[in-house]
Amino acid sequence: MISRRLIRIKVFKVLFSHISSGSDSFLAAEKELLLSCSKTLELYYFILSLPLALKKVAQQKIEVGLKKHQPTPEDLNPNRKFVDNRLILLLDEDIEFKTFCSKRGLNWLDHISFVKKIYKTLSETSYFEAYMSSGNSSLEEDIKLICTFFEEELEYCEELESILEDSNLYWIDDLAFVINTITKKLYSIKKEEVFSHPSIFLKEEDKDYAIRLLNVSMIRYNEYSKLIAEYAINWKAERLASVDLLLIVMGIAEAVSFPNIPMKVTINEYVELSKFYSTPNSKVFVNGMLDKVLMALKEEGKIEKSGRGLVGSVE
Repeated sequence: MISRRLIRIKVFKVLFSHISSGSDSFLAAEKELLLSCSKTLELYYFILSLPLALKKVAQQKIEVGLKKHQPTPEDLNPNRKFVDNRLILLLDEDIEFKTFCSKRGLNWLDHISFVKKIYKTLSETSYFEAYMSSGNSSLEEDIKLICTFFEEELEYCEELESILEDSNLYWIDDLAFVINTITKKLYSIKKEEVFSHPSIFLKEEDKDYAIRLLNVSMIRYNEYSKLIAEYAINWKAERLASVDLLLIVMGIAEAVSFPNIPMKVTINEYVELSKFYSTPNSKVFVNGMLDKVLMALKEEGKIEKSGRGLVGSVE
């Protein structure tokens, strides 16, 4: 499930925490990293369970209408298209999904006011109105509604971000990634297909990548920091005590430790991270320093790239 970019972010955060606190416990750092990764999978299940909570709100509104002393024709003949959504039904019948959520206490009971508010927001959108009034009825249409809801209403929802931040400190930066993972999966569902869910890592080698990147970055942090200082003559000294230094250390650790990852990919990835986690000018510093240091290490034979398209290449 977790992409290499998200792994880099998680390693960066754990490394920053341990370097800032002065901790040198590899075991504690590794444990924290793996916990952070597992929490991304929990967020996947938590977000995916939201449509079930929305269905309950919709069902309750229908029941309230039917119990009115003077119900309107609409109350007596409610549009049940949303509460009968086939995708939500698939989730409600998914034993693996419901068991996972139950064991980890993943539900929206503590956030029912948000669920009601977001349902109201959803019900007032043009795409929901078009869905409810459509004469068609198919799994594909039901899936499209839920995916559109995730993409349009959740990714930049400040109240949801606040809920995630209060619920789990590992969740806040994972929302966009999780929504993208969910929608890709939902769009790939075929009729009568058994619903399957991802594992924490896409491949077992990704877990090894995460642990090794963290360990090498911690073990060789001082060594690489001194190396960076040798190439930072024309840069301000405060750069060497900033987030930028940490990102460059990780970039060097990755380039040295993973022969199958092109240096160009490594440089680009850490430049991208600097845009989000450091200053506006950081991308220039991170790019320039990584380019200088990695090319020097390659010339010294300390970085060797192997594999298709990498041997003899100049990144």
